[in-house]
Amino acid sequence: MATAGRPVRESLLDAAAALLVERGYRAVRMRDVAAAAGVSRQTVYNEFGDKWGLAQAVVIRDNERYLDGIDAVLSEHEDLYSAVVAAVMFTLETSADDQLKKLVLTGAGGDELLPLLTTQAEPVLFTASARITEHGLRQWPELDRAALTEIADAAVRLTASHLMLPSGPPERLAHFIARMVTRYLGVAEPG
Repeated sequence: MATAGRPVRESLLDAAAALLVERGYRAVRMRDVAAAAGVSRQTVYNEFGDKWGLAQAVVIRDNERYLDGIDAVLSEHEDLYSAVVAAVMFTLETSADDQLKKLVLTGAGGDELLPLLTTQAEPVLFTASARITEHGLRQWPELDRAALTEIADAAVRLTASHLMLPSGPPERLAHFIARMVTRYLGVAEPG
């Protein structure tokens, strides 16, 4: 339920995320989300417009939380290669245990949410690429912005592709992406 110390939007997103995981997209109704959050159904519509807008907001919030974790992981490493390996591993490990991502990727309860990470993933992928680029430039200011922007986007898309269709052990992918990033940027790999 929404409380004075907790915004209604967060309560609605929490309720929607829990219901989506429990029931799947098709079975969730706006009235169910409203009831779980202790607000009127009209409040849900006012906040998100429709069920698709609500689902999008849930996935975008989940992505923001994930990116906060990526920021922390990148900050723990001085060299770019190790940072990329750790970021890819973090992504693959946290996604493996994330019930919401599993729902979206597997289509449980209907495949209606899959476009949020594929054909309509621009808000998620763009945000991830942009935040990773900005973090990289803060941590390694000598990097070329345009090149980092390009390779960050490629690395994010390649990692997302692996989430949907794994192509081998996560460690192998993490090192492949780290080599790709460092070589593209002309950064020496650690010896």
